[in-house]
Amino acid sequence: MPYEKQLYQGERETKREHDLKLKDRRKLEVTGVLDVDSFDTEEFLLKTSMGYLLIRGQNLHMKNLNVDEGFLTIQGKIHSFDYIDENKQNQAKGIFSKLFK
Repeated sequence: MPYEKQLYQGERETKREHDLKLKDRRKLEVTGVLDVDSFDTEEFLLKTSMGYLLIRGQNLHMKNLNVDEGFLTIQGKIHSFDYIDENKQNQAKGIFSKLFK
């Protein structure tokens, strides 16, 4: 029987549907959330089924979080949201170095 890395290391992740729903730039609903890596009142860094998502804004706070179902609601003034592409090493490097200072 061949060694199945996913079974023995617990790396099996189910693909979840990923959606963003922005209402009046004040409420963002995100589905497909696998983990919340970091957050504060100006930035959220989320691991989603489609990659890392960086949300920036003002007075941001987490309203609802259900990681089992992959659902998150963020309230506050949303300025932007960006997916961090693994091919953009400089951008991701800057974001992660900022997080781990």
